[in-house]
Amino acid sequence: MPRYADRLLADGEQVIMRTRQHWLWPVLEARYAWLLFVAGLVLLVVQTNLDPGPVRDVAGYAILAAIVIALLWLGKVYLGWWSQDYMITNRRVLKVEGIINKRSGDSSLEKINDAVLDQNLFGRMLNYGDLDILTAADTAIDRYRMLDKAPVFKREMLNQKHELEGEVSRPLPSPPIRATPGGGHVTEPVVAAAHAGTGSDGASRGASGGAGVRAMSADEVTRALGSLADLRDRGAISTEEYDAKKSELLGRL
Repeated sequence: MPRYADRLLADGEQVIMRTRQHWLWPVLEARYAWLLFVAGLVLLVVQTNLDPGPVRDVAGYAILAAIVIALLWLGKVYLGWWSQDYMITNRRVLKVEGIINKRSGDSSLEKINDAVLDQNLFGRMLNYGDLDILTAADTAIDRYRMLDKAPVFKREMLNQKHELEGEVSRPLPSPPIRATPGGGHVTEPVVAAAHAGTGSDGASRGASGGAGVRAMSADEVTRALGSLADLRDRGAISTEEYDAKKSELLGRL
């Protein structure tokens, strides 16, 4: 089953890297829940040594309630961590959080001005860090706290930004160059078709059978028809234009 973040991707958008906060984050975030759970277990052992009576019963219920609350608290923190999706795509950086109510935010790669990575000693040892992403507004900062694989995340983000900027600035490809039957090259299909009606001396020929029209050999006609058929199949010329030029060429045999 796809994750919620996958349904937010646009057409043609590809996930390059996916991570979340480091596993140490839920441990620290739920530190009070851990204390409550351990304290409940200790008190439960102590309560079993009390003399039977109303005090013991009330204390037992209170301790069990504390243990249940601690477990629910731990489960909520863990599910919140597991539901995180911090993603780099070929277009943006996307952050999705929330168990039931989802919250998502993204920063377009072309609008990212800078990224500040902060790692302490434990962060370098355990491979996590705090990453601040500054967007084009200069005041807008997207914060990632205790991000797992933070150095790799930053490097991949900058690589995708560079790749996207290269695609935008890359010039469009030139039209395909096609060889003509009489030699040389042209860059427009229509010119290639017109060249089929030009002799080796470069002079324009008239209609089939007209004055000054040079006769063509069977090989020349075959090559010219092959080029015209290719142009027709690619949609560069219409079928009517192909038939007209075919009749003209066949008349020069």
